[in-house]
Amino acid sequence: MSATSGKAFDIPLIRRILTYTRPYQSRFRMTALLTIVLALLSPVRPWLIQYTVDHFVLTPNLPMLLLFCGIMLGILLLETVVQYYQSYLSGWMGQTVIRDIRVQLFAHLTRFKLQYFDRTPIGTLVTRVINDMETLADIFTDGLFSIIGDLMKLVVVLGVMLYIDWQLALISLIPVPFLILATWMFKNGIRKTFQEVRNEVANLNAFTQEHITGMSIIQAFHREAIELEKFKEINRRHRKAHIRSVWYYSVFFPVVEILSALSIALLVWWGTRNMIYAEHPTVTPGRIIEFILYIYMLYRPMRLLADRFNTLQMGIVSAERVFKLLDTDASLKDTGKEVPPQVRGEIIFDHVWFAYTDENYVIKDLNLHINPGEKVAIVGATGSGKTTLINLLSRMYEINQGRILIDGVDIRDYTLNELQQRIGVVLQDVFLFSDTIANNIRLFNPAISDDTIYEAAQAVGAHDFIMRLPGGYNYPVGERGAMLSVGQRQLISFIRAYVYNPSILILDEATSSIDTESEQLIQQATNKITEGRTSIIIAHRLSTIQHADTIVVMEKGEILEMGTHDELIRRNGHYKKLFDLQFTR
Repeated sequence: MSATSGKAFDIPLIRRILTYTRPYQSRFRMTALLTIVLALLSPVRPWLIQYTVDHFVLTPNLPMLLLFCGIMLGILLLETVVQYYQSYLSGWMGQTVIRDIRVQLFAHLTRFKLQYFDRTPIGTLVTRVINDMETLADIFTDGLFSIIGDLMKLVVVLGVMLYIDWQLALISLIPVPFLILATWMFKNGIRKTFQEVRNEVANLNAFTQEHITGMSIIQAFHREAIELEKFKEINRRHRKAHIRSVWYYSVFFPVVEILSALSIALLVWWGTRNMIYAEHPTVTPGRIIEFILYIYMLYRPMRLLADRFNTLQMGIVSAERVFKLLDTDASLKDTGKEVPPQVRGEIIFDHVWFAYTDENYVIKDLNLHINPGEKVAIVGATGSGKTTLINLLSRMYEINQGRILIDGVDIRDYTLNELQQRIGVVLQDVFLFSDTIANNIRLFNPAISDDTIYEAAQAVGAHDFIMRLPGGYNYPVGERGAMLSVGQRQLISFIRAYVYNPSILILDEATSSIDTESEQLIQQATNKITEGRTSIIIAHRLSTIQHADTIVVMEKGEILEMGTHDELIRRNGHYKKLFDLQFTR
């Protein structure tokens, strides 16, 4: 935990949060003004009650009593209206600010390198975007404005009490030092438990998200009981942290009530003693009632201040986490300027090196030249670097050494948007959003019309199966495409790539997990969408790439062999062994 987490008022951080209120300055100023008005109105009603009791109750005067009761009712209504607008505006400000920060945070995350997501649990990021953002909103709704309002009310009420009768005020405030001590102890204790709660929430989110996503593996390997025990342990720690916070509250609030009652007792004792024994009494029954109301006005915000300081502090901790993520420089450097009118598709890997961690290179001094319109297949054992190679081409990861050129231009010199629009990718593990088939094809791009989707589906050979589904192209595919078969999901990804009309097409193990019938459909789709464009096909089934212009055989990040199918068979090398092994099997 950094130093920032230990300070309730981290001025630079609060100043940074407040910069997000600049577009809403008029509402921000209005909220501040209403907070001041509330503090100034707070001592008015007790003073009116004192004046009414001493002048129109002890000495009955019904017309004036009714008049002052009407004035008090008017003041009460005014306070109610001011309180309503102050609460509404501070809540509106908080939700509007976190909306803006959340949008900025999500946009920032979408630009991160895939390498960042490899190292960071998704559940932790969900906690930052959802839970921490909600806690940050409390800085406005129940933190900063509330604390400032309570402090101003305390100053105003205390000043009025001392001005009216300083002796009576000091006697009634004797327990306040003990209240301050109790509040300080409560604040420190509850702060630690809140930090524990936030950490356990992040752990709980990460565990739940990961295990629900991998539920098929859990059930397939009968891990339900074991994973349930792990969940119980995380949930137990979460409950334990919450119960510690409950314990602090259950001790603190009764202590405050006792001290409040003690202040009132001292007030009544001193006031009645003054009225009975003083030669010239300065305390009246109305004054005692007035000071009792002032004591309640002092103790209530003082009781809440500790809680609100912790709310503010937790908002600061959440803000620190959110801004740490916003300040994380894990995005791809988009400094390129090249936006060519068209891309022919010539690709050159020039002495390329790449490692995911440190210097454990998975691509080693790789050189490869792919001509425009050429169909190149890449084969090799698992872990040979095939998928890594295509991720480097589309700049999902940055190379450590060397260059990758498209049409003679380093890919880092292209704008990132231009580069990735020119490269279409069909992955082995197709990801579909929980939406309709049509929206999963166009990816919510309004420039892609329904007619374009229909034509692409017919060209790929998927139109018939889509039309057999209830609702056709409006059929909801479920989360991650659960309502479709593996082959159907793969065909959807082919249509998706086809409608974007890329200059370079990458097919990553597109037929590795499907049945023979689906493989034939996908093979037809492959032949269709690779026509006239540079294509890189990563293949597991060697039968699907025999007609490729060039076959590249990789092993441990290096190229072992290159050539056509017939050339590699005649060479009787590594490819021939793979081919014989697969077809013998």
